[in-house]
Amino acid sequence: MRFTDLGAVTVDGYGTLLHLEDPVPPLVAALAGHGVERDAGAVANAFAREVAHYRLRAHTGRDAATLAALREDCVGVFLRALGSTVPPASFVDDFIAALVFSAAPGAVSTLELLRQHGLRLAVVANWDCALPGHLETAGLDGFFDTVVTSARAGAAKPDPAIFRLALDELGVAPERALHVGDEPIDEEGALAAGLAFAPAPLARAFEGWS
Repeated sequence: MRFTDLGAVTVDGYGTLLHLEDPVPPLVAALAGHGVERDAGAVANAFAREVAHYRLRAHTGRDAATLAALREDCVGVFLRALGSTVPPASFVDDFIAALVFSAAPGAVSTLELLRQHGLRLAVVANWDCALPGHLETAGLDGFFDTVVTSARAGAAKPDPAIFRLALDELGVAPERALHVGDEPIDEEGALAAGLAFAPAPLARAFEGWS
């Protein structure tokens, strides 16, 4: 495939564009500050429970109020998995502070390459309304023409509606767009919406293109 065949590229968020720094050490420390002593293994298991819970509900964090409710709910799952009686509301800020996202290896140089070829870019991610802030913190916000989350679209991948919204905002027909992602829901949703698909990592998705 050639760059001239495309008008736009959409990119998945977590696992493709953004990587999560290990949250376990800061969570262990934060818990200790609340008088809860747990080892790293227990905290990692509790965090995995929270992630599974969040993934099914990310789309509900549409604005400040619903995001706050979602976060308190998810932190409650985390604390209960640890057998802790700490009130979730009192631990939300510590929990969120432990979630530090950084650009995936090679993401910046790849996005720069795509921009050099005149392509329009979007993030299409199953995420709550806080994603733009994470992109800004990671230094990635300036690359994208739009950021479409499941919370904003009211639909989560693999529903093609989330891709269609992104393409509408980019002004690009689906047959001239490609999505890069790291999960089956990325491929399923992209193809259902008429986009081409390339598997992550982003840094290798365009190798050999001209």
